Amino acid sequence: MREDSLRGLVAMRALNPAAIAEAAAARVAPTSLLNEHGRLMMIAADHPARGTLGAGDRPLAMSDRADLLDRLCLALSRPGVNGVLGTPDIIEDLLLLGVLDGLVVFGSMNRGGIAGSVFELDDRFTAYDADGLATMGYQGGKMLLRIDPRDPATVSTVESCARAVGALAQRRLCAMIEPFWSRRVGGRVTNELTAEAMTRAVTVAAGVGTTSAYTWLKVPVVPDMARVMAATTLPAVILGGEVSGDPDAAYEAWRGALALPTVQGLVVGRALLYPPDDDVADAVDTAVSLF
Repeated sequence: MREDSLRGLVAMRALNPAAIAEAAAARVAPTSLLNEHGRLMMIAADHPARGTLGAGDRPLAMSDRADLLDRLCLALSRPGVNGVLGTPDIIEDLLLLGVLDGLVVFGSMNRGGIAGSVFELDDRFTAYDADGLATMGYQGGKMLLRIDPRDPATVSTVESCARAVGALAQRRLCAMIEPFWSRRVGGRVTNELTAEAMTRAVTVAAGVGTTSAYTWLKVPVVPDMARVMAATTLPAVILGGEVSGDPDAAYEAWRGALALPTVQGLVVGRALLYPPDDDVADAVDTAVSLF
């Protein structure tokens, strides 16, 4: 982003905050959650609000907002990409930059489980809520649901997610739940990326809320994905996860998961925004080619 563009964005925020709502009202809405391939291909950028700034071997990669916006704008411009997931600050930067016409927009809802904190699993809803998403004309909300049977804070997060699912459904907005079975190892929250653990997480997430009519799941690729995805009939998208040292292996894993009946697309963030060779366009195009 050129300095004059950055200064213009900051000036608009400082002097004309109403421009955000005006841009949302003027945005061309998508006609479907799916792209021309019949899939949802979404770029995720909600990590910074939870204090997660690293990508691969770059511990503060996502801390430069102008650079992140450049990468996002490039990724969103690629053929086959039809959506974005982010917190209000990032989505509103993109609105003011005028790059969200026709794109599916999901707002990230619970970012209060700050990475590395003692309260990480008490994942409060500190970003979007259902009313805010509906007012802005977005298509849905995403929530993180980590389940640790040994941590009492888990139950409050499950309850909060249930309320959010119901509130979104009342407004006919999609609820995207990202479930994990988790545990603390040396004080650090670790997700159990096994077929058995993910099957348990998926079945809990699928039953959350007053209705599942508008619920989608966002799941990582683990060994024996067919077994995991057989646990529910809810539509699902595959999340990209960390930047891989072997991108080709990651692409093949995504390709295999996309062949499963319930999997409807990809939601990928750092793996495409900060690929090892820093070629964002090529990384995104390769992901789209898997459909």
